[in-house]
Amino acid sequence: MDKEGGAGVPPAVFLPLGGSLTIRNRRLPHREVEAAVYFVTFRLADSLPDKALQEIDSKRKDILATASQMGRGLSESERRRMRQLKARRVERTLDAGAGECLLRNSAVAQVVVTALKEFDGSRYRLFAWSVMPNHAHVLFQTIGNMPIAGILHSWKSYSAKAANQILGRSGEFWQREYYDHLIRNAAEFYRATRYIKENPGKAGLENWPWVWSWK
Repeated sequence: MDKEGGAGVPPAVFLPLGGSLTIRNRRLPHREVEAAVYFVTFRLADSLPDKALQEIDSKRKDILATASQMGRGLSESERRRMRQLKARRVERTLDAGAGECLLRNSAVAQVVVTALKEFDGSRYRLFAWSVMPNHAHVLFQTIGNMPIAGILHSWKSYSAKAANQILGRSGEFWQREYYDHLIRNAAEFYRATRYIKENPGKAGLENWPWVWSWK
């Protein structure tokens, strides 16, 4: 596999001074900063059983209900707990190999890698990625005012169509929702890089070829 996959150097600036800030709302407010660095995870449609999602939603609703009963918004610690609750539970379920794990098919995995590389250097800069059996992680920096949602849509739309053709199937390929985290400093950047690089090994995938990082 061709290991070329990104700019090869870490970003000099994580939160550019004067960069525009956009607040978007899916279930919780998300901050987007122009030309900042993000860690994202997107998953196959069948990768999370309904029971696991229901458990996550139930615990998140409890936190929201507590804040509502007290007549206030979420505190920073509660927001962090909401993010961690979902991220940790989801990661454990994904790494256990939930669903058909269609990305074990090398041709399908290559389609996802091709999608990631397509606009590297024009819409975003790639710093690390791993295509796991049922999900993908990417660390990247946006270029200009390109929104995360637009970037994810291009990755998922192209790869879903091509993957379904390879597999001779139709229907939903990726889950609509995805996880994203704004990288705030160098420590978080290196932590995300390390996590992506080590994820295949921690999931028991020896000599997994679908992983790349800038160092």
